[in-house]
Amino acid sequence: MEASPRVAMVAGETSGDLLAGLLLDGLQAHWPDLQASGIGGPQMQRRGFAAWWPSEKLAVHGYSMEVLRRLRELLGIRKQLRTRLLRDRPDVFVGVDAPDFNLGLEADLRAAGVKTVHFVCPSIWAWRAERVEKIRRSADHVLCIFPFEPELLARHGIAATYVGHPLAGVIPMVPDRAAARAQLGLQDSDEVLAILPGSRSSEVTYIAQPFFEAAALVRKARPAIKLVVPAVPAQHDRIVQAVQAAGLGGAVQIVSGQSHAVLAACDATLIASGTATLEAALFKRPMVIGYHMHPWSWWLMRRKQLQPWVGLPNILCGEFVVPELIQDAATPQALCAATLQWLEARQHDPEKIAALEQRFTALHESLHRNTPQLAADAIQKILHPAA
Repeated sequence: MEASPRVAMVAGETSGDLLAGLLLDGLQAHWPDLQASGIGGPQMQRRGFAAWWPSEKLAVHGYSMEVLRRLRELLGIRKQLRTRLLRDRPDVFVGVDAPDFNLGLEADLRAAGVKTVHFVCPSIWAWRAERVEKIRRSADHVLCIFPFEPELLARHGIAATYVGHPLAGVIPMVPDRAAARAQLGLQDSDEVLAILPGSRSSEVTYIAQPFFEAAALVRKARPAIKLVVPAVPAQHDRIVQAVQAAGLGGAVQIVSGQSHAVLAACDATLIASGTATLEAALFKRPMVIGYHMHPWSWWLMRRKQLQPWVGLPNILCGEFVVPELIQDAATPQALCAATLQWLEARQHDPEKIAALEQRFTALHESLHRNTPQLAADAIQKILHPAA
């Protein structure tokens, strides 16, 4: 019987923990006695992963000042981890997302003869094209969650496998709107706007206020509308402050987590750019994507941006299927106007809504694969090329 490999993994943030947990499902189905350790979160630990550090240690955002403040700590963790892995080498190292942390570590391990896999292709098609050379040095193989990525990587001599997007398997093709509304205490006849101002401190700092001021304007135009916000526990108090500052008081229903129930229940969503926009698309919901960040961070990102879209639904569809209001364009008035257009379309232009739902259904189908098995199969071939 084929011996179980020793796998080292690093996953950053909640999304990386989810991806890594699904990967562990696939690996453990093939190797029941698999040993896995490194940096991980609760989803991974639930599957027997030995977390030497928790994944939340890596939860920093982009070019933010938070990254600069924590750089010494992050570099220290990476140095300790590198030393440990080079002393007691795993059969394969899997870096799950977190490219700023993982790619440098993968390069060092690969140079020392450890097989390396990077799970989630960095967004070289959106910005930071200079990462291609770093990926080539760092990863023996890349597991891709979008279908166009392996061909793009192949042009640069990088081996890759499309494994589908795990969210496409988690979110039903036809969401149960009625059940989600019942779960949240909403009536079937209610008009519901979901507000998702992000899960990181840096996001809530810059986008929550204009989002809730926009929601206050929407409520003036449509007084009966229900406003629902799924808040991660760490940001709950700050979201409450933003709601009160916008004069919404008790008019907003804030729920702990439950973002999928909120997206399934809503008629439209005002949403911060990020993975949540893909979740909204998989729930087939009209959305207005907004984002705002520190001016210095925005300047750096604009210089590296390779295409006109920022939101994942627009990137994957290759056009502006939903509006994006970014940085200075993300005013409460503009966010409100774009949101009202979707709400009014539900009443007066159902064909517009149906066309969007069809587009998002096709996107969902293209992303739906058996991700755990495909990812595990790719790793098995890396470990045993002749098998």
